[in-house]
Amino acid sequence: MLCLGIETSCDETALALVRDGCLLGQSLRSQVDVHALFGGVVPELASREHGRCIGPLYDHLLKSCGVEARDVDCLAVARGPGLLGSLLVGIAFAKGLALALQKPLLGVNHLHAHLLAAGLESKLAFPALGLLVSGGHTHIYRIESPRDFTLLGRSLDDAAGEAIDKFGKMLGLPYPAGKFIDEFAVGGEVDTKMFPKPYLDNDNCDFSFSGLKTAARTLLDSRPHLRFVYDAERLCPVPAESGAEFRQELALLCASFLYAVAQTLRLKLERALRTKWTGPINSILLAGGVAANRVVRQNLSDLAAIAGLPLVVPSPALCTDNAAMIAYAGQLLREQGLRHDLSFAAIPRGQQVPDDYWQDLGYIAPTF
Repeated sequence: MLCLGIETSCDETALALVRDGCLLGQSLRSQVDVHALFGGVVPELASREHGRCIGPLYDHLLKSCGVEARDVDCLAVARGPGLLGSLLVGIAFAKGLALALQKPLLGVNHLHAHLLAAGLESKLAFPALGLLVSGGHTHIYRIESPRDFTLLGRSLDDAAGEAIDKFGKMLGLPYPAGKFIDEFAVGGEVDTKMFPKPYLDNDNCDFSFSGLKTAARTLLDSRPHLRFVYDAERLCPVPAESGAEFRQELALLCASFLYAVAQTLRLKLERALRTKWTGPINSILLAGGVAANRVVRQNLSDLAAIAGLPLVVPSPALCTDNAAMIAYAGQLLREQGLRHDLSFAAIPRGQQVPDDYWQDLGYIAPTF
């Protein structure tokens, strides 16, 4: 089965072809350079960039893979959660193709696709406990199959990736700041008491990183010399100070912040392993952009080893938003006989799906 996947949920325009669980190719256009000027994603600009790039990327993908449009067996598109304008561009393009080619179309849950992405590289063992850690979401799921996800915990305000990016913005680093913080933290000693591990004084598996963000701002207000300043001549942020002492203090700060994030994720996932709703599992899946962070990976790898479970993590290229995961998830769902008609709507971030929204059991009913 050859599945074409389309991803436009935020600021990456991506299309990919997956045949029988193997990635044939992907065309991707990142908008980081566009949104870096504003310190974050501007929804209107994102949707316009998707509309400008999606057609040429489609043509390039087919040509580079040596595939004709008629060879595609089914199409899959991210229908949410995400930015509404961005989602609509991808969904409209997918519906037009499905209508023209007379091929089945599936609207895929973007979050579920992240957690299934590792299946492109290794065999997934179900039931699994999945932790999705991205810029917009921090969720824990029990996963019985590619279509059966039970939400155990979610981010109530700032997600882990959002907290890291905002911490970077406080430091004066360019967007997205996660990769810079990870680099600065290399070799830094960890002060386990520098930052709090937020929202642990409860018995649930939900996340809230807003308190960590507030603690970081308070700390930086007392250490303004650690902030970066913009150099108009070099057109980039530069350290307010220099020297070995500054680098050492910056490494301590970044390493301690990432430790607080990683430990919070670990402790909540450990709680999920013990909760009565989880039940026996065969593996732990880690996915999302923050899954590429080495501190997060190490902490969760240690937890999996203690629990005696394999930790399955996609390669870094499959951690960030991509179309390969959409195509792969679409293929798995299509193999179960599922499809949508052309009336399905986008489900942006934060929108709840009514219980009676789905009438035909042949359609996929994602829960966000």
